[in-house]
Amino acid sequence: MKSSTPPQEHAPQPAPPAREFAMCFTSTPRGARLARRLVSHRLHDWGHPYASRVNETVTLVTAELTANAVRHGRVPGRDFHLRLTHAASGGAIRVEVTDTRAEKLPTPGTPAADADCGRGLLIVEALADEWGVTPRACAPGKTVWAEFRTR
Repeated sequence: MKSSTPPQEHAPQPAPPAREFAMCFTSTPRGARLARRLVSHRLHDWGHPYASRVNETVTLVTAELTANAVRHGRVPGRDFHLRLTHAASGGAIRVEVTDTRAEKLPTPGTPAADADCGRGLLIVEALADEWGVTPRACAPGKTVWAEFRTR
Protein backbone atom coordinates (compact mmCIF):
# COMPACT_ATOMS: atom_id res chain seq x y z
CA MET A 1 0.00 0.00 0.00
CA LYS A 2 1.30 3.40 -0.98
CA SER A 3 1.58 6.22 1.49
CA SER A 4 -0.03 9.53 0.54
CA THR A 5 2.57 11.61 2.39
CA PRO A 6 5.22 13.35 0.28
CA PRO A 7 8.81 12.19 0.60
CA GLN A 8 10.68 13.86 3.44
CA GLU A 9 13.62 16.06 2.60
CA HIS A 10 16.77 15.32 4.50
CA ALA A 11 17.02 17.85 7.27
CA PRO A 12 20.50 19.19 7.96
CA GLN A 13 22.25 17.53 10.85
CA PRO A 14 22.03 19.64 14.01
CA ALA A 15 25.28 21.05 15.31
CA PRO A 16 26.82 19.14 18.18
CA PRO A 17 25.52 20.42 21.50
CA ALA A 18 27.38 23.23 23.17
CA ARG A 19 29.21 22.67 26.41
CA GLU A 20 27.05 23.92 29.24
CA PHE A 21 27.26 24.53 32.95
CA ALA A 22 24.20 25.77 34.85
CA MET A 23 23.52 26.09 38.55
CA CYS A 24 21.52 28.07 41.10
CA PHE A 25 23.37 29.99 43.82
CA THR A 26 22.26 31.74 46.97
CA SER A 27 21.87 35.49 46.48
CA THR A 28 24.73 36.24 48.84
CA PRO A 29 28.35 37.36 48.38
CA ARG A 30 29.35 33.77 49.11
CA GLY A 31 27.10 32.50 46.30
CA ALA A 32 28.63 35.05 43.89
CA ARG A 33 32.18 33.97 44.84
CA LEU A 34 31.32 30.30 44.37
CA ALA A 35 29.78 31.01 40.96
CA ARG A 36 32.91 32.88 39.87
CA ARG A 37 35.21 30.05 41.02
CA LEU A 38 33.13 27.35 39.34
CA VAL A 39 33.11 29.28 36.05
CA SER A 40 36.91 29.53 36.16
CA HIS A 41 37.21 25.78 36.87
CA ARG A 42 34.77 24.90 34.08
CA LEU A 43 36.61 27.08 31.56
CA HIS A 44 39.88 25.41 32.58
CA ASP A 45 38.27 22.00 31.99
CA TRP A 46 37.05 23.21 28.58
CA GLY A 47 40.57 24.09 27.43
CA HIS A 48 40.97 27.68 28.64
CA PRO A 49 43.68 27.46 31.35
CA TYR A 50 43.36 29.51 34.54
CA ALA A 51 45.93 32.14 33.54
CA SER A 52 44.63 32.52 29.96
CA ARG A 53 43.07 35.73 28.69
CA VAL A 54 39.75 33.97 28.01
CA ASN A 55 39.52 32.44 31.49
CA GLU A 56 40.48 35.65 33.29
CA THR A 57 38.15 37.84 31.20
CA VAL A 58 35.09 35.60 31.41
CA THR A 59 35.68 35.01 35.13
CA LEU A 60 35.95 38.76 35.80
CA VAL A 61 32.73 39.50 33.92
CA THR A 62 31.02 36.63 35.76
CA ALA A 63 32.14 38.19 39.05
CA GLU A 64 30.60 41.52 38.06
CA LEU A 65 27.31 40.03 36.88
CA THR A 66 26.89 37.80 39.93
CA ALA A 67 27.80 40.65 42.30
CA ASN A 68 25.12 42.78 40.61
CA ALA A 69 22.58 39.96 40.95
CA VAL A 70 23.31 39.82 44.68
CA ARG A 71 23.43 43.56 45.23
CA HIS A 72 20.69 44.83 42.92
CA GLY A 73 18.65 41.78 41.89
CA ARG A 74 18.22 40.06 45.23
CA VAL A 75 14.78 39.11 46.49
CA PRO A 76 14.92 37.56 49.97
CA GLY A 77 14.61 33.78 49.78
CA ARG A 78 15.31 33.65 46.04
CA ASP A 79 18.47 32.37 44.37
CA PHE A 80 20.14 33.60 41.22
CA HIS A 81 20.85 31.29 38.31
CA LEU A 82 24.06 31.13 36.31
CA ARG A 83 24.43 29.52 32.89
CA LEU A 84 27.73 29.23 31.03
CA THR A 85 27.82 27.90 27.46
CA HIS A 86 30.65 27.34 25.02
CA ALA A 87 29.83 26.77 21.35
CA ALA A 88 30.75 23.29 20.22
CA SER A 89 32.82 24.72 17.39
CA GLY A 90 35.06 26.42 19.97
CA GLY A 91 33.58 29.83 19.19
CA ALA A 92 31.57 32.01 21.52
CA ILE A 93 31.33 31.72 25.27
CA ARG A 94 28.17 33.10 26.86
CA VAL A 95 27.54 33.88 30.52
CA GLU A 96 23.95 34.42 31.70
CA VAL A 97 22.98 35.48 35.21
CA THR A 98 19.27 35.45 36.03
CA ASP A 99 17.72 37.09 39.08
CA THR A 100 14.14 37.71 40.20
CA ARG A 101 14.03 41.55 40.14
CA ALA A 102 12.44 42.65 36.87
CA GLU A 103 12.00 46.28 37.89
CA LYS A 104 15.72 47.00 38.37
CA LEU A 105 17.34 46.96 34.94
CA PRO A 106 21.10 47.39 34.76
CA THR A 107 22.43 50.47 33.04
CA PRO A 108 26.07 51.49 32.87
CA GLY A 109 26.67 54.87 34.39
CA THR A 110 29.52 57.17 35.13
CA PRO A 111 30.25 57.12 38.86
CA ALA A 112 31.99 59.93 40.68
CA ALA A 113 35.78 59.67 40.58
CA ASP A 114 35.91 58.90 44.31
CA ALA A 115 32.97 56.43 44.31
CA ASP A 116 33.62 52.95 45.69
CA CYS A 117 31.19 51.25 43.32
CA GLY A 118 29.31 51.72 40.06
CA ARG A 119 31.91 50.56 37.55
CA GLY A 120 30.90 46.92 37.11
CA LEU A 121 28.83 47.33 33.95
CA LEU A 122 31.49 49.59 32.47
CA ILE A 123 33.90 46.67 32.90
CA VAL A 124 31.40 44.28 31.30
CA GLU A 125 30.86 46.69 28.41
CA ALA A 126 34.63 47.04 27.86
CA LEU A 127 35.46 43.31 28.01
CA ALA A 128 32.49 41.54 26.41
CA ASP A 129 32.00 41.45 22.66
CA GLU A 130 28.26 41.83 23.31
CA TRP A 131 26.09 42.08 26.38
CA GLY A 132 22.47 42.78 27.17
CA VAL A 133 19.42 42.17 29.30
CA THR A 134 16.40 40.01 28.48
CA PRO A 135 13.23 39.36 30.49
CA ARG A 136 13.26 36.10 32.42
CA ALA A 137 11.21 33.45 30.67
CA CYS A 138 8.13 32.14 32.53
CA ALA A 139 8.74 34.08 35.76
CA PRO A 140 9.45 37.57 37.05
CA GLY A 141 13.01 38.72 36.69
CA LYS A 142 15.70 39.31 34.11
CA THR A 143 18.75 37.70 32.59
CA VAL A 144 21.90 39.74 32.11
CA TRP A 145 24.20 38.09 29.58
CA ALA A 146 27.60 38.64 28.03
CA GLU A 147 29.24 36.95 25.05
CA PHE A 148 32.88 36.52 24.16
CA ARG A 149 34.35 35.40 20.85
CA THR A 150 37.28 33.11 21.52
CA ARG A 151 38.81 33.20 18.04
